[in-house]
Amino acid sequence: MSKRIRRDKSSNRKSWVLAVVFASIFCLVFLAGKGHFEAYLSNQAVSLVLSPFQQAVSWVGSQVNYVTSNIWEIATEHQQNKMLRNEVEQLRAQNLQASEYAAENERLRALLGYKQSATQFDLMAARVIGRESATWSSMIVINRGTVDGIQENMAVVTEKGLVGHVTEAGVNSSKVQLIMDPRSSVGTLVQRPQSRVTGIVEGDMGNPTMPRMVNIPKNADVVEGDVIVTSGFGGVYPKGIIVGTVSSLGNDPGGLLKYGVIEPSVNFQKLEDVAVIVKSREIVPAPLVSPAQTPGTESGSAENSRTAGGTP
Repeated sequence: MSKRIRRDKSSNRKSWVLAVVFASIFCLVFLAGKGHFEAYLSNQAVSLVLSPFQQAVSWVGSQVNYVTSNIWEIATEHQQNKMLRNEVEQLRAQNLQASEYAAENERLRALLGYKQSATQFDLMAARVIGRESATWSSMIVINRGTVDGIQENMAVVTEKGLVGHVTEAGVNSSKVQLIMDPRSSVGTLVQRPQSRVTGIVEGDMGNPTMPRMVNIPKNADVVEGDVIVTSGFGGVYPKGIIVGTVSSLGNDPGGLLKYGVIEPSVNFQKLEDVAVIVKSREIVPAPLVSPAQTPGTESGSAENSRTAGGTP
């Protein structure tokens, strides 16, 4: 009896389910026929089902886009920074080169100005290309040699004053002994017209940067600040080239002579460009001219001459 009741209940449930299914199918067909099912189902059900996936995909896409955009920006900025660093290095090198050219141009203009003013000299511009390590303050090497007309014992100068003289002339380079070398000796005199005291400037081993003017009489008119120039004695250095100024005076041990410590006019620590005097045209003094005599004095002069000679 109970089994039959259960079967009836299950049959009734199946009937209700079938009725609901058929009703649903009917509604769906009806709505589809009206055109509402597709829109409603697609807009609501599909969006409801796909919404989490769309959100996930959108989030992942935004994160990927964020990461890729950051990576691209970092790579772009790195490349730009690299390019900017290269440009900065190039501009820095160009600036240094321009500064070097400007300094060289200034030195060469000074030498050119000296060449134009010192018309009594034929000058050959040269560049200092080396110094002897053993005699740093005594010997330099220039980039001119015998092919340029350079010979031994030619004087070397700058627009500031005397540098030294050529001691060894090679084919393409030459050695120049500086006036600060203890083996060097330059005939000099005081430029001041009231003095004109002569002496010899030679290097001082005890003070390599300050040569001395020696052989000055103790009572000679030489004071601190006097300008010293070449005297022209000896045939190596032409007359009138500035050597330096008297920095201080001292007495020789013998007591009969004194010396002057000379501050060179040339800065030998910054010596880069020089000029070699390849030819010197010393200005010859004008010949002495006897003063004009007034008329009638010639015979008187002759009479006086005969009287002085003992002629009656």
